[in-house]
Amino acid sequence: MVKEPFAGRVKTRLGRDIGMTSAAWWFRHQSARLLRNITDPRWDTVLAVSPDHQGMTSRIWPAHLPRLPQGLGDLGDRMARIFRSVPPGPVCVIGADIPDVSRGHIAAAFRALGNHDAVFGPATDGGYWLVGLKRTAPPPPAFLANVRWSTEHALADSEATLPGYRMSHTYTLGDVDTVQDLQRRKDTQPL
Repeated sequence: MVKEPFAGRVKTRLGRDIGMTSAAWWFRHQSARLLRNITDPRWDTVLAVSPDHQGMTSRIWPAHLPRLPQGLGDLGDRMARIFRSVPPGPVCVIGADIPDVSRGHIAAAFRALGNHDAVFGPATDGGYWLVGLKRTAPPPPAFLANVRWSTEHALADSEATLPGYRMSHTYTLGDVDTVQDLQRRKDTQPL
């Protein structure tokens, strides 16, 4: 899932600390690096773009990658729509603000779907960087509804929308939402 990297529309919490233009610049370069890091012949990489019309025609994203619009609603509405709109089979949805995601992390999530109905990649802040479904049937109607996004409850709330699903967790990774997250990354590895 990617948003057009316009100042004031992406990474606004980070932008409050470093400036909206700098936050958009970071997100644009982070997204490009992420796409290089996860492209792999074992799966299809599809961009779920926002805003819909602009993202579908944007020259920012690689032209060879297929795109689909995220549509309206909160994050849960948009992710659930993606799961319902693609052909049956295993699907993993990730955000674009997780610098450490690699092909190995994605492969591990798809492997987990071999024995589970759902997989989550927890984030260090209580949210998650990945949600995957085996998708032998459509997700329940309440899938990702009433989730307290951007809180430490996001993962638990999301799991609660999948009653009866066999769930797995994969690697815990950190996202970048604040200047403190960005500084932590600078302390541990180069951007």
